[in-house]
Amino acid sequence: MISLSNARYEEIKQIAVDMFVKYDVTCVPVNGFELATKMGIKIIPYSAFPESKQCLLMKKSEDGFSVEKNIGEWYIYYNDKKDYGRINNTIMHEIGHIVLDHSEDSELAEKEVKFFAKYALVPPVLVHKLKLDNPYDISDIFDVSFEAACYAHSYYKKWLQYGSADYTNYEITLLNLFQSVS
Repeated sequence: MISLSNARYEEIKQIAVDMFVKYDVTCVPVNGFELATKMGIKIIPYSAFPESKQCLLMKKSEDGFSVEKNIGEWYIYYNDKKDYGRINNTIMHEIGHIVLDHSEDSELAEKEVKFFAKYALVPPVLVHKLKLDNPYDISDIFDVSFEAACYAHSYYKKWLQYGSADYTNYEITLLNLFQSVS
């Protein structure tokens, strides 16, 4: 199984925070649709296509995928029959492929974007700021699925246990960006 280095995890966190700064993301829940729109990415639901085409889209991915049609012209196609939390995670996952500059599918690329989406949707420093100590509250406040909230809660507990005693520069940036969140 492929694993990411600590340095790469740190890079991905910094990329997520830089993206929030660039596109003025300052509140929770983080909305993937709004972010994609600010980034100039076109978002298209599977239901925009006839049934016959929807079957092909589902074969490619049950959740969604991104395509660069021309240089810098990105499209995200997503299954709008899923629940909102899953769809928002899919959109953020695909944004991850774009901002992490992935040119092909690989196990490593998937590992990176899964972490990117988890971190971008539920940054542990914001869980801490809001004093959320269970997956139910995380799911409610960050508008993610309960499953995603459980992963985020587990990651938050690791962040508390193994993280630095002081905030990193990107965590300070996040706290400043999201200062109105309480």
